[in-house]
Amino acid sequence: MDIQRVGVIGCGLMGSGIAQCAAEAGCQVWVKEANEAFLTKGLARIHGAWDRAVTKGKVTPEQRQAWAANLQGTLSFDDLAPCDLLVEAIPENLDLKLRTFAELDRVAAPGALLCSNTSSLSVAQMGPALAPERLPRLAGLHFFNPVPMMPLVEVIRTLATSEETLSDLRAFVQKLGKTAVLAPDAPGFIVNRLLIPYLLDAIRCAEQGLSSVEDIDTGMKLGCGHPMGPLHLADFVGLDTMQSVSEVLFDAFGEPRFKAPSLLRQLVAAGRFGRKSGSGFYRWEGEKRAEALPL
Repeated sequence: MDIQRVGVIGCGLMGSGIAQCAAEAGCQVWVKEANEAFLTKGLARIHGAWDRAVTKGKVTPEQRQAWAANLQGTLSFDDLAPCDLLVEAIPENLDLKLRTFAELDRVAAPGALLCSNTSSLSVAQMGPALAPERLPRLAGLHFFNPVPMMPLVEVIRTLATSEETLSDLRAFVQKLGKTAVLAPDAPGFIVNRLLIPYLLDAIRCAEQGLSSVEDIDTGMKLGCGHPMGPLHLADFVGLDTMQSVSEVLFDAFGEPRFKAPSLLRQLVAAGRFGRKSGSGFYRWEGEKRAEALPL
């Protein structure tokens, strides 16, 4: 299948990034949200990114106009019926995802590929919402934040996913200018299985007063050659997302390294989710990190 029509469910940070990349790759894109306010905010994020690219001379106004013509917003699942590929990019809540896939099962064309952008949940868990004949076309398509900048996509195969589906998804990832790696349908897949314990350890170090937030980040950034420190990265990922992923990993493996530290839970309870909320370990001014905040 040459994927030309893409539906994205959810227009938050991840969904809007996926929709943006697909539109830039020449696909016709429908992005679906739950209400008008969320949809308007998500589309504004995409158009704002394109406007900045024009201002900086990275793309021409004509190219920006062509991309915009590829993108449509909708509040209805029915508008996703023409899509070759449907990507769910909603919060990490299994009940919500199952309701979403039940709607996709209702409207999707018989040959459509159905994917989840889940960062931790088993993709096979979405299967009960689908008719049995759709299971060979169910897979995970895990993008990384920020989607337009990050070059990796994990393609997750369930026991029922067909080779044709995997081949089509690899070709789609390549069409977006990104690299695909095949990951198992296991908690955390590849990247989060390795990344989350590292970030949780950094949070424990801050919690125990090993050093300041800035010095922990500077130490790992300059000492290990990382592009950003772990607490900066945690804010970027989203502390609420990190907590959700850590809970899935801890439930699956029961290892202390996967357990969310008390400090992480306290920050999430206080609404300090990181960049997305304007505060976490740092204060954020839009997408720019400002000073570290008291813990």
